[in-house]
Amino acid sequence: MAGVENTLLPIDTFNAIGGTALTARSIDVANVVDAQTNLPNTFVPGRNLIFLTFAAALAYKRGIKNLVTGVAQTDYSGYPDCRQKTIDALQATIRLGMESDIQIHTPLMYLSKKETVELAQKLGALEAMAETHTCYNGQQPPCLECPACVLRAKGFGEAGLPDPLVVRFTGVAA
Repeated sequence: MAGVENTLLPIDTFNAIGGTALTARSIDVANVVDAQTNLPNTFVPGRNLIFLTFAAALAYKRGIKNLVTGVAQTDYSGYPDCRQKTIDALQATIRLGMESDIQIHTPLMYLSKKETVELAQKLGALEAMAETHTCYNGQQPPCLECPACVLRAKGFGEAGLPDPLVVRFTGVAA
């Protein structure tokens, strides 16, 4: 346990921007690639940059020097804000803009989903994964069909472990 109070920050601006399968319910979250950008239609421009910037601002106010994010370029689905180069650039920007030595840690950056599941098991964190949420359709239980659910299921399958989130909602190991 990190001993950090859980704080919910309202960041609903992405709904106003719209135009992606994750922010507009009228767009199918199927694995569709935008012909102009060559990015999946689930890409929300700047999402991780915004989340980490808000987290850094809160960390700064609380005297916290370390941020941890679960981005992974290994199977990042084409999202440019999940690459190490992007995180490094953002960290440099935050340090300059806040005159702070905040460090962004990316422990999953080079791990596959299988390796992430195995790490969670090794660290005794599988139970906590029952409280995580990755379904692009926002469903609970997860839809098991959208790209995020398929990738998550593949990771648990390759690790030979049931997904605690699926078990939590269905009682059945998928």
